[in-house]
Amino acid sequence: MTAGGAHVACDDDLRDRGAFAAAVLAWFDGHGRHNLPWQRPATPYRVWVSEVMLQQTQVTTVIPYFERFMARFPDVHALAVAPVDEVLHLWSGLGYYARARNLHRAAAQLVERHGGQFPGTIEAVEALPGIGRSTAGAILSLSRGQRHAILDGNVKRVLARFDGVEGWPGQTGVTRRLWELAENYTPHERVDAYNQAMMDLGATVCARSSPRCDACPLAVDCGARATGRQSEFPGRRPRKEKPVRRTRMLLLDRGGEVLLQRRPPTGIWGGLWSPPECDPEANVTDWCARELNVGVESVQPWSVLRHTFTHFHLDIHPVHVRVHGHIGGVMDDGDRVWYNVASPDRKGLAAPVSRLLRGLEDLGV
Repeated sequence: MTAGGAHVACDDDLRDRGAFAAAVLAWFDGHGRHNLPWQRPATPYRVWVSEVMLQQTQVTTVIPYFERFMARFPDVHALAVAPVDEVLHLWSGLGYYARARNLHRAAAQLVERHGGQFPGTIEAVEALPGIGRSTAGAILSLSRGQRHAILDGNVKRVLARFDGVEGWPGQTGVTRRLWELAENYTPHERVDAYNQAMMDLGATVCARSSPRCDACPLAVDCGARATGRQSEFPGRRPRKEKPVRRTRMLLLDRGGEVLLQRRPPTGIWGGLWSPPECDPEANVTDWCARELNVGVESVQPWSVLRHTFTHFHLDIHPVHVRVHGHIGGVMDDGDRVWYNVASPDRKGLAAPVSRLLRGLEDLGV
């Protein structure tokens, strides 16, 4: 037993599948996470929703979102018939909103094509919107005990360090090698516990920074630890300066109501609601008259708000615009609404938009 309390199978070469899995499972029994909300019970539906939420997002952030989501959509039938706006509303703040749209689409397909049940083969699960190889493997292994390897970010880190796999996992060759390792080490027994253990190990011990090697059940044979190169694995994405894009968001205020419009289904914040946007150099009064047929009483620029995406920075130039007059067709096509800041309804809003609306509320709008 190490100083951190992890059991290590020192008499076996951990690169042997059986010894590797045994060490990981022994650690999991004593130190893994056994009381996550999606584990009680671990149905395919609950595991699916949790796995999608956990993509690019930490467990502590996901738990309250998951609990609210389950309270509103306790099964796939409830999710399938829900308005997409309500799904996006409950997702607001989690980011990567295509995940929520794909959940909604996949729920409809599960009801229409599979009677509301998850299919039994990984190929059929992978065919659902938003579900890739690793997520499909996690759903079927964690909920049904089927033997499928997984390769989320945490598992990639554990395997890359243990076997000293050079290179960034986003590269095809590196990904292929990590999948080979994942398939090799995945046992035939207790697959559900093993896959959960690998995710837990990467999240709590083999962390990105400051890994706790003294508590790791794989430390005795870890290639990265043996050479003191833990920080070099997995390889980092080639550094590339993120470009900066700019937009102006117009907070059109009509006596406490703010104009929001639905964004296109694809692109950033697809399907969510946000204020109208115009070129940062445009004349606000002229633009509002030309595009919205509305008169402007006052224009008050706010400080620039920067929001960072994976591939670029977005500098939002908010402008508080008090308006008068009628905007033709606002309520006709369903893609524009007057949003009551004091008594908001359930709309999917990106985090920066929510922040701007709170700013209006603070002003007493």
